[in-house]
Amino acid sequence: MDRRRFIVLSTAGSVAVLTGCGGGTGGMAMPATGTAPPPAIPPVSSPPPATPVSPLTAGQPLADLARLSNTSSTPGVFEATLVAQRATKSMLSGTTTEFWSYNNDVPGPLIDVFEGDTVRIRLDNRLSQETTVHWHGLPVPPAQDGNPMDPIAPGASRTYEFTLPVGSAGTYWYHPHPHEMTAEQVFRGMAGLLIVRSRTDPVPAAIEEKLLVISDLRLAADGTIPPNTPMDWQTGREGNYVLVNGQHQPVLTINPGQSQRWRVLNATNARYLRLALTGHTLTLIGTDGGLLGSPVPGLDEILLAPAERVEVIVTANLSSAASAVLRSLPYDRGGMGMMGTSSTTIPLLTVNYTSAATAAVALPGALNSIADLGVATTNKRLVFSSGMGMGGMGGGMMSFLIDGKSFDPSRVDLTSRVNEIEQWTIENRSSMDHPFHLHGTQFQVVSRTRSGVALAEPFLAWRDTVNVAAFEAVVFKVVQRQLGRRMYHCHILEHESQGMMGVLDVVA
Repeated sequence: MDRRRFIVLSTAGSVAVLTGCGGGTGGMAMPATGTAPPPAIPPVSSPPPATPVSPLTAGQPLADLARLSNTSSTPGVFEATLVAQRATKSMLSGTTTEFWSYNNDVPGPLIDVFEGDTVRIRLDNRLSQETTVHWHGLPVPPAQDGNPMDPIAPGASRTYEFTLPVGSAGTYWYHPHPHEMTAEQVFRGMAGLLIVRSRTDPVPAAIEEKLLVISDLRLAADGTIPPNTPMDWQTGREGNYVLVNGQHQPVLTINPGQSQRWRVLNATNARYLRLALTGHTLTLIGTDGGLLGSPVPGLDEILLAPAERVEVIVTANLSSAASAVLRSLPYDRGGMGMMGTSSTTIPLLTVNYTSAATAAVALPGALNSIADLGVATTNKRLVFSSGMGMGGMGGGMMSFLIDGKSFDPSRVDLTSRVNEIEQWTIENRSSMDHPFHLHGTQFQVVSRTRSGVALAEPFLAWRDTVNVAAFEAVVFKVVQRQLGRRMYHCHILEHESQGMMGVLDVVA
């Protein structure tokens, strides 16, 4: 990788501005504890998935996301129904592909609400499996969180209801969370974007907003979506296509001089997105839980681990009739000796310039007020590890553990007190990156340590997912505001399904 300035939202443990070579961690890095890395686990032999005989159609205009309609006439109330069901789409010429979907939409319909709204959404499960809806990153009560201990049976329904507090504006998403079935339901199409807006958004309305949901798709030659292989259960599933809003390499238009606000979601099971736009720099303005205190301009790259989101400003600084490509560059996420390095640059989206110039719109210097959570009174430490297992899902040979234990929904692994400031350390002793997700709240990353060197975060940001690179330790501060049981887990969904998950009980 060139020695350029870029933003790492994942391997750095949080938002960190880096200069120099980087991106890859892999199995050759030394652990933060100073001990030698364990020997690589030998790869598991499995046949590669069938490759389609023809490519997907590319070059279509970027589609707007379908929207979930509000059926309520009461101000401040959002009511709607989501239906988990099978849906058929034409992807490859001469074939149809069966997805699992919300409301026949892949990705799921956009949920667009405001701070202060009461949200009431009914989920009808027409699948043959249990499912839930997890409101990823939102500060909802535990009983409304859609966790694995609260499944909705096939043919059953339930209504989720919660109120969005002031200060929760940000870019979120929703997806299933049934134990051992999450990975399949997501890779078959069940994921959607959820935006919580502020009525006093400081970003000028003249800056056009674009929504980008990036997902993986693996197709066999007959147009079907094949199940996971044993290798997928160990490294995490990646597809043979990467889609934006359900499209293959769509086209977005921009006017010379125009600024656009892109909200970007990594909705893949396991793929890391090292995003770069040819000929342009990016201005970071927001992370998972909302806007930063001030813009971070001049970024050549942004790395998104699975489940992470960003808001960026793209300014059209090229001339009329130019074009640029949004790409995902190679990234080494480790792999326990099983080819964790992506060596391919993947074009995601083409940006075409029009001939009509637009006057630039300035961003304010201050976007949000983010106060440090304060001095922690309690410390917690979790250790991620992996090694030879006892079979696991799909016949895999790997085990994925937190504190040496596999997930047990009946066991409470950690206890926190409501409204108490805590400092968590997540240590990754494996040779594979693991994005860590904590339910119920946002947190502030403090530092990361690798090879015995601790680096502080350069600015405050709200996060609900943070990558912990191989042999790295990440420290963050957090406060849980609501009583009840929460989940924490690796957001490589195959690892979550294999047991890399725990239960936090928040008590008075």
